Amino acid sequence: MTKKRVALIFGGNSSEHDVSKRSAQNFYNAIEATGKYEIIVFAIAQNGFFLDTESSKRILALEDEQPIVDAFMKTVDASDPLARIHALKSAGDFDIFFPVVHGNLGEDGTLQGLFKLLNKPYVGAPLRGHAVSFDKALTKELLTVNGIRNTKYIVVNPESANNWPWEKIVAKLGNIVFVKAANQGSSVGISRVTNAEEYAEALSDSFQYDYKVLIEEAVNGARELEVGVIGNDQPLVSEIGAHTVPNQGSGDGWYDYNNKFVDNSAVHFEIPAQLSPEVTKEVKQMALDAYKVLNLRGEARMDFLLDENNVPYLGEPNTLPGFTNMSLFKRLWDYSDINNAKLVDMLIDYGFEDFAQNQKLSYSFVSLGEEKIGKFN
Repeated sequence: MTKKRVALIFGGNSSEHDVSKRSAQNFYNAIEATGKYEIIVFAIAQNGFFLDTESSKRILALEDEQPIVDAFMKTVDASDPLARIHALKSAGDFDIFFPVVHGNLGEDGTLQGLFKLLNKPYVGAPLRGHAVSFDKALTKELLTVNGIRNTKYIVVNPESANNWPWEKIVAKLGNIVFVKAANQGSSVGISRVTNAEEYAEALSDSFQYDYKVLIEEAVNGARELEVGVIGNDQPLVSEIGAHTVPNQGSGDGWYDYNNKFVDNSAVHFEIPAQLSPEVTKEVKQMALDAYKVLNLRGEARMDFLLDENNVPYLGEPNTLPGFTNMSLFKRLWDYSDINNAKLVDMLIDYGFEDFAQNQKLSYSFVSLGEEKIGKFN
């Protein structure tokens, strides 16, 4: 039987570019381990250009990226309006896209729009699921409207931020808050704030990444939980994982970018999380409810905060969760008796399934014919 050809796309122009490369290596190995697919790789350089497959293989192997990109750019016809995606032709046809582009392009719906335009199956959520979930403010609005518990918050832009001085923030949200760029991922553009000086610095930092900023109350004595969800109409939920960093409950420790991707030697992981049956059931149900409300498909990771009274709050969804050696999403499915090879096989199947289902939708229209305009007084 002819193997299906999978186009694995990684890199991108976000702050998570290097994280994407590490995730892609693990996904590549897992797809290869199934023995069922031929893998074609495409790197997206930080300048937004798709690279040819040979250059992409070298970058996936962690060769020095910049000389490879510089050499490729010398071959680009700058007058071609499609120059950024022209390299997709370098591998011939393929059957399904497997995006591993974290942050911008991959998780905001941009690539999914391209896949739909090309009428190709792809792994993961549709454009609208990614776009809504990537915007932390829109996500919280949808969760709130649908009765899915989340923390109190305020949304500001550069103009309205002046209407929310620190004293007003404290009165509304408490004296410890998190300031986050609404459209960013993996703890970039996020600050823990405890006073007016930190608040001003945090706003300045977050506005580098987005013109919409979320200010969110902190959860007392928080434990952070993560839950994996995969599937389409009948999604599956993984075991629940927990992680804590030094001083997280009572001090200033939190699960930041460094703890996630650089050095998590001080992080304590617990899989499955030691929770009561009632809390376990509630967290899993909240994860499923949010997955459906946000119109997610294929895969996602739901992040939760558990307060000192064991009340769970849904933090945010991750529609293209990290798959590095440090990523909890990868480990959650191992503990749920789904190894990496089986997981990617299921994700690819979900992509084909969702594409086939959407192909049944009608996009027909009624021809207008000759216009007959009414009379205007």
